[in-house]
Amino acid sequence: MFFQNNKMVIKKSLKFLLLMLIIGLSLFDQVGCNSQKRKLIIFHAGSLAMPFKEASEAFQKIYPDIEILTEASGSVEAARKVTDLHRHADIIGSADYTVIETLLMPKYTDFLVKFATNEMAIMYTEHSRYANEINDQNWHEILLRKDVNFGRSDPNLDPCGYRALLVWQLAEQYYKIPKLYENLLKKCPYKNIRPKETDLLALLEAGEFDYIFIYRSVAEQHKEKYLSLPDQINLKTDVFKNFYKQAKVDIVGKKPGELIVKYGEPMVYGVTAIKDSPNYEVALKFIEFLVGPEGQKIMVKSGQPAISPPEAVGTIPPVLKKMF
Repeated sequence: MFFQNNKMVIKKSLKFLLLMLIIGLSLFDQVGCNSQKRKLIIFHAGSLAMPFKEASEAFQKIYPDIEILTEASGSVEAARKVTDLHRHADIIGSADYTVIETLLMPKYTDFLVKFATNEMAIMYTEHSRYANEINDQNWHEILLRKDVNFGRSDPNLDPCGYRALLVWQLAEQYYKIPKLYENLLKKCPYKNIRPKETDLLALLEAGEFDYIFIYRSVAEQHKEKYLSLPDQINLKTDVFKNFYKQAKVDIVGKKPGELIVKYGEPMVYGVTAIKDSPNYEVALKFIEFLVGPEGQKIMVKSGQPAISPPEAVGTIPPVLKKMF
């Protein structure tokens, strides 16, 4: 009798424990599903790091169930993470819209949005050699002095890199100095080149470089000294677009041995959503926010004037058509 009662007690206890386990797992599953945020992955240009951080924070206040993961690199490298390394990204933000056009369209995306501008500048610190002398007429002479070191980014990975070379070519014509481009190339050897423009900042601050070629916005964001270059060579304005076209640089293409020619043109940023993204609709919402009024304010505050209204290229998703 004792054993029968004991068995019944154990049986009831096991049933109760099983029921509690089922309820617990159900509750855990519900909480887990509710707390698991959708991740939006953005590969972007180094010069977009600060404005995209601010835009992401503002976007997440509207959509708290979205977690945004950003990864900075040179714009060309950002595109090649998708095309060559087959890494997943939902959004690509490029310092040069043509990177999206040439490397991502039409296989990886059907459209791009031109949303901001910038200009090339020379950044330096108060400790840079000849910092008290440099101006927009003698910068090339100072950079070529024996005791001066300056850096640039890699043109095969970063638009800022090939834009620096375009500026040097245009400077040779603007200042009418034969072989200026060639001499600047020699004075800035491979050891002075880094993957993206923002990689140069630490070396400038450490005194390894006296000057770096970089976007004006980056200099302003980091509150460092910079030299504004003449509009004829800084790739800033449509006014001199025909003059800019005279300069060109070859960079590595989609396939081994293939080259892409980059011509001088006014600086325009581009953004797109990768079309096979599982978060495609969310990516479009972020782009809508970025090119909308609040996003444009963030870009302007970051020293990158917004294109208003933004311009679209390709087959624009219906949700974005109202923006153009």
